[in-house]
Amino acid sequence: MTTRSLPGTRGRKRIYLMRHGEVSYHRPDGRTIFSNEVDLTDEGVAQAEAMAVTLQEVAIDFAAHTGLRRTQHTAEIVLTGRDVALSTLPELIEIQGGSIEGMTEERLEAEFVYGLERAAMAGANFAGGETFVAFQHRVVGAIETLVREPSWHTALIVAHGATNAMILGWVTQGGLNGLGAFEQDAGCVNIIDVDVIDGEIIRRFIRALNVTPYNLPKVGRYLTVTEQIVSTRKKI
Repeated sequence: MTTRSLPGTRGRKRIYLMRHGEVSYHRPDGRTIFSNEVDLTDEGVAQAEAMAVTLQEVAIDFAAHTGLRRTQHTAEIVLTGRDVALSTLPELIEIQGGSIEGMTEERLEAEFVYGLERAAMAGANFAGGETFVAFQHRVVGAIETLVREPSWHTALIVAHGATNAMILGWVTQGGLNGLGAFEQDAGCVNIIDVDVIDGEIIRRFIRALNVTPYNLPKVGRYLTVTEQIVSTRKKI
């Protein structure tokens, strides 16, 4: 099979790496439950629709989500009107935390707001769940397998905040040390180029980071996504 690449390049591929649109983990009874079953809010749908307009001229020839409803729904909206099949990459599912039942507000804030800051510490895990090293292994393994696949040149991947941070850490070769620096707003996109020659990843670089078409200058966005979640929970 001939390796496909961006026009005028040898072996260069582009990934439009999105975070899914806004969801809500808050229940009517006041509980916060981090469920894999949540879907987009109305705002999340609007964010995906804005991205569909932004990317309408992009020639996407491969698209994937992580298998969760929130990433699938986002991808489906962005691809509206396109004849592009949607694949599933379950290895890119969000890092899996433990139960938050019984966690104090202070512990919840430490685990969710500052969790990525300690990812490089020996044995560190996310909220009592998956270790960051295991998370890195599955995400980086999946993305390296994908970019070596010769059948596409421009991909849309809809994933999650920590997953995207891990991929961006791979691009910068910063590994686990810099995960906390990559904020990913709901419905954002990152643009990544990767050079692959004869199956070898030669170079990778970032062209755009955390772009939100629905609010380019980030007006009113002063909290991180995890800070917003914890802050809202405290008010309930």
